[in-house]
Amino acid sequence: MTTMKAARIHEFGDFSVIRHDTVPLPRPAPGEVLVEVAATSFNPTEAALRAGMLQGFLPVDLPHTLGWDVAGTVAGTGTGAQGFAVGDRVVGWLDSGAAAEYVRAPAAVLVPAPEAIPLANAAALPLAGLTAWQAVFEHGKAAAGQRVLVNGAGGGTGGFVTQLAKYAGAEVLATAGARSAGAVRRQGADQVIDYTAGPVAASLDGPVDLLLNLVPLSSRDAAALAPLVRPGGRVVSIATPIEPPAGAEVTAMHMVARNDPAQLGELVRLVEAGAVAIDISGSRPLSDLADVHRLSEAGLTRGKVVIIP
Repeated sequence: MTTMKAARIHEFGDFSVIRHDTVPLPRPAPGEVLVEVAATSFNPTEAALRAGMLQGFLPVDLPHTLGWDVAGTVAGTGTGAQGFAVGDRVVGWLDSGAAAEYVRAPAAVLVPAPEAIPLANAAALPLAGLTAWQAVFEHGKAAAGQRVLVNGAGGGTGGFVTQLAKYAGAEVLATAGARSAGAVRRQGADQVIDYTAGPVAASLDGPVDLLLNLVPLSSRDAAALAPLVRPGGRVVSIATPIEPPAGAEVTAMHMVARNDPAQLGELVRLVEAGAVAIDISGSRPLSDLADVHRLSEAGLTRGKVVIIP
């Protein structure tokens, strides 16, 4: 086998610019392994990359093969690649290229995939899971006995945030629409707030210790959420920055997730132990990737969708 299929963009634009090309099979460079892809997963930020909206922050050269998350089996190793052998099941967050039948990956960013779940499902874990881990533990410093408000719990990252906040021992209050409410309850939320029914503040019986915002907000909505945090509390946003009122004595930050294989290994351990479940809302073939982008941008997806080559 010398060629493979890959989902690539040759220009920036709407979902229709995604093409399925036949390209040469990659060869692992020193320190890399070749992974036979079991699945990648869709992340909404990939639609922004495809549209060219991230060029100032995350520039890519064209043509560009999509796909950051990967789960698969090692099919070959480059010189000096440490820790993996042909046949090993792996999972990781790559710079690009996982929306293909094979991808070359630095061995250092991969970890052993969980054995307790189907290999393809593990592809939903890296980017969303690491974003959640860093929001909850690193920046949010969630702890037992705290009240944590998760704004936007119905998305792929939101599911991990809800579960990790519960794992920390917090009381979790989560906003979600009707389509996601059941899943958010199953993930451990103590209260699910329908954000379409009125102001979130009207459903709370007091301030929260930590606000984790996972969705883009208007300036008005951001301003309405900020006062919900008690003095001494924290606000962490992975989307629209939220500024607390002047003099509120609230720590606020806007975060961007980073690749951390050690933390990914901890997430795998929690999956193996049954403490974190991976909510797969759908599985689609690689040939349907453009349609997944279309549905996401129309607000018609929930949780994590895995893409099978």
